[in-house]
Amino acid sequence: MIQCPSCARPQEPRLICASCDSPLPVPADLDCFSALGFPRRLTIDTDALETSYHELGRKIHPDRFASSAPNVRALSLSGTALLTRSYRTLRDPVSRGLYWLELNGEKLAENNKNVPPDLAETVFEVQEQLSDLRDASGDAAIELRSEVEQRRVEVSSAMEELGAQLARNFSRWDASTSSNGGNDNRNLVAELKAILSKIAYLRTLLRDIDRGLETLRAA
Repeated sequence: MIQCPSCARPQEPRLICASCDSPLPVPADLDCFSALGFPRRLTIDTDALETSYHELGRKIHPDRFASSAPNVRALSLSGTALLTRSYRTLRDPVSRGLYWLELNGEKLAENNKNVPPDLAETVFEVQEQLSDLRDASGDAAIELRSEVEQRRVEVSSAMEELGAQLARNFSRWDASTSSNGGNDNRNLVAELKAILSKIAYLRTLLRDIDRGLETLRAA
């Protein structure tokens, strides 16, 4: 429980006092879900998330407390910063998944040093095509650009499938009754890491493809 500095009423940790709408002290362990008034679940209604963000943003905005006591103004600023950071973290499924790993004491970097085996061939071939494209001219460049553009379609399609896999992983997390690091959670962590690792590499690959095509257009 925390105590509101304005009305002194004790309440559960949150950004805004339920009694007087004043900003509250932000506990160090207040997670992004709680900051936005959501249960700790991976599947989120993004429209509801945006609505909550804007409603809380209006209530805690520093302009509302410009004439308040210094400690209340400071709480408004820190609360607004946490609200914005929480919204940016949760609105994107990938950043939400990465944050979920952190909440479970995990980091993607531990399993993200090497290209996932089932993507290695695609990554190598695309990078080779991009290298050839940079040196090509005339009809050869036109043909290579067509091949690279087709590759982009394939990579984008793979990204969509990974997005669907991520959503299914989120649903399994939400349905899981394991909460103390049991086998179910360990399997879900491993699966989540694998999906996020593949998404990270394909995002980089898409960026490289777009840069290669843009350089060709500008030439």
